[in-house]
Amino acid sequence: MKTTRVVPIPPELVAILREHIERHGVAEDGRLFRTRTGAVFSGSTISKVWKEARAFALTPDQVTSPLAARPYDLRHAAVSLWLNAGVHAPEAAERAGHGVDVLLKVYAKCIDGQREVANGRILEALSR
Repeated sequence: MKTTRVVPIPPELVAILREHIERHGVAEDGRLFRTRTGAVFSGSTISKVWKEARAFALTPDQVTSPLAARPYDLRHAAVSLWLNAGVHAPEAAERAGHGVDVLLKVYAKCIDGQREVANGRILEALSR
């Protein structure tokens, strides 16, 4: 059984989701998005819509690249963003549903430009 975890989202997204729920409701299993008959969307439908969304949101060069090739890639982008924004690994791991060991194994290569920040923090700690 999959676990449920709380992940903070921006107030703007909360408003969008509330409006969607008011207009369309939710499925019996809690899903927000479903077909007109209440069924789960097929993989081919999701792929088609994702392809259209990429064409709308990305430049032509990006569309031909592997950037956000699948909806699941948004998860990797989010975790990478959190880590590069300075969210501590245990917090990012909890939000992503990973152990810290898995998080660092998968995402360590995505952490970029942190050396100077780390050096400054170490220097500050040593100066106290």
